[in-house]
Amino acid sequence: MLWQRVESEGLAHYSYLVGRDGEGLVVDPRLDVDAYEDLLAGSGHRLRYIFETHRHEDFLVGSVELAARTGAEIWHADSQFEYAYGHAATDGQEWQVGSLRIRALSTPGHTPGHLSYVVSDQGGSPWAVFTGDALFAGGVGRTDLAGAGMVDELTQQLFHSVTERLLPLGDGVLLCPAHGTGSVCGAGPIADRAWSTLGYERAHNPVLGLDEKTFVERHAKRLDVPPYFPLMEKRNLEGARLPGGLPRPTPLSPGGFDEARSTAQVLDVREVVAVGGGHVPGSLCIPQSEAPLFAGWFLSHEQPLLAVLAGSDPEPLVRALIRLGYDRFSGYLAGGLQAWYSAGLLIHQIECLTVADAHARWSEDKWLRVLDVRSPQELEASGEIPGAVNVPVREIVDRLDEIPGGGDLMLFCGSGRRSMIAASLLRQRGWERLSVVLGGIQAWNSIAAGSAST
Repeated sequence: MLWQRVESEGLAHYSYLVGRDGEGLVVDPRLDVDAYEDLLAGSGHRLRYIFETHRHEDFLVGSVELAARTGAEIWHADSQFEYAYGHAATDGQEWQVGSLRIRALSTPGHTPGHLSYVVSDQGGSPWAVFTGDALFAGGVGRTDLAGAGMVDELTQQLFHSVTERLLPLGDGVLLCPAHGTGSVCGAGPIADRAWSTLGYERAHNPVLGLDEKTFVERHAKRLDVPPYFPLMEKRNLEGARLPGGLPRPTPLSPGGFDEARSTAQVLDVREVVAVGGGHVPGSLCIPQSEAPLFAGWFLSHEQPLLAVLAGSDPEPLVRALIRLGYDRFSGYLAGGLQAWYSAGLLIHQIECLTVADAHARWSEDKWLRVLDVRSPQELEASGEIPGAVNVPVREIVDRLDEIPGGGDLMLFCGSGRRSMIAASLLRQRGWERLSVVLGGIQAWNSIAAGSAST
């Protein structure tokens, strides 16, 4: 038997490949589908079916691309939407994959027509369920993506989907959600556990112990919607493709890169300290590990994209961004920033400070302002910095009028990564006297407590 979860790092997206007796299925595939092809070829299974649990919003689905390469049938949920491909699955519909039985289970809430897929053995006993964005480890899906007018209704539906349709499948049933910790598709935090069962969630998922009224009160709310979501929704109804395979960005000399950036956006994906030491002027600086989470908030899909890499291989970045619909790669800086230095071209710098140095400066300089770019949830859980201005990093561009200017500004988050993203956005817009704090709130509080006791 073949059973493989394929994780898209950064997005915290999970897709699944299952094979039995020479036949296979895939659930919620990503756009770059070669991983599924390789696994199928290596195991000797032929792909028969591709299942989608719902119309995804946070990444491009690879169903059409994978079907074109394998001949598999596509079955999608949310039949009220006008898909340009595949077949609409219905509640209770069944398929056979080798000796496995697959059954569609209506679980609306995250989206109106959301489906889960139950895997049963030959005797009909369920042993796994693909829950899409209905039920996660430690949480449930958000219910606000269909518009404010439907939030209450969808949240009520989600409560009944989880308590009356999913949990009754049995405590021993393996839970296979479409996302893990860090995803923006949860109504709240998703637990950091790789695998779970319905029984474990029944006992340990804090959401599942709530009555309906409390569940709706807590989860019927509007959350921040990344600006690229509508584009993903549109393209996922049309059927995304990768004609010609993955894009192959052109390596550019420093002079060629400098010339090209006049009509392109520059993304620097090196780590914080390297970026602070020097970067191409006007760069948006997002560490590569964070690119899937933040690129969709700040990068344009219409403007060509240039990249400054940490190494020499652009493919990992291309894969991360192609899943978000970014396919206009103009090139990358050959030789990295060292080549830029060697060419004598202009650089910008952003000071990086340890937590100890930052706290000392903050204590001594009454004119210094601190910008905390953590989320309100983080502030509530871990504490605030007295006197700091709080603007979450994703809201920086829309709340520029709240950010102090005209003096030194020190940026703080949990590690320095989001602070550097925010600093690069502010530098693009004219802020110059910026410092990024390396380290998190625990170190800050420790130093502050030590200072207070002396």
